[in-house]
This record gives sequence, structure tokens and C-alpha cells, in this order.
Amino acid sequence: MMTIAKIIRLIIPLYAIITLLPSCYYDKEETLYPFKACDTTNVTYSQTVAPIIATNCNTCHSGQNPTGKINLDSWPSLTVSVNNGKLVPAIEHTGPFPMPQGGSKLSDCDISRIKKWISNGAPDN
Repeated sequence: MMTIAKIIRLIIPLYAIITLLPSCYYDKEETLYPFKACDTTNVTYSQTVAPIIATNCNTCHSGQNPTGKINLDSWPSLTVSVNNGKLVPAIEHTGPFPMPQGGSKLSDCDISRIKKWISNGAPDN
């Protein structure tokens, strides 16, 4: 028969393994759902582009002292990077500064949506 001390000696390491060694698992949407169509109709700044930028870029590129002095937290500031031609190469990882820095490239669908918005004139809508 197991004593309480033996049970505790078994439970504590098991608890430590379960709580201290959680694994992170990230998949790209395109890998999981390769045949899911990317909807680029009705792409707007406020409903499509701003949430993508907020999720992937604004951690570094917003506020009073944005990284690289590139602020992307509003339509006027984002259009600066659109108009100087630096946004698309950065998010496609084809330019000298692939973004997000040290992170995975945006999904192909998100890039397509941003490019569609740009091709529509990058309106503030």
C-alpha cells in the first residue's frame, strides 16, 4: 500500500511537468485548410486591414516612439508606408526589412487582402 508521502512524491513531479512544460503549437491557416478560399471582396480599412495591422504590427509600430519611426496605428500613418512602397515588400518578406521582425510572415490571405485594399486606392473606409 502506498503511503501519503509516496503519493505526494509522485504527484508533485507530475504536476510540475504538466504545468511547467506546456507546449505551444502553431499552424498556418493555409496549411490546415489549403482549399479555403480567401475572400478579398469588400475589403475595407476599418473592417479588414486595421485588424490585421493591429494584430501583427502595432505591438512595435504604434505609440509615441514606434520602432523604426514607422507608425501604423491609424489610416494616415499606414498610408505613409503604403505610398512610399515599403509596406508590401515588408509583409511579403521580399524587401530588406521583413515584417513582423523575427516572426512568421502574414498569411497569404491577409497579404492578399492588404494588397487588394491598396489596389483599390487604400481608402479610409
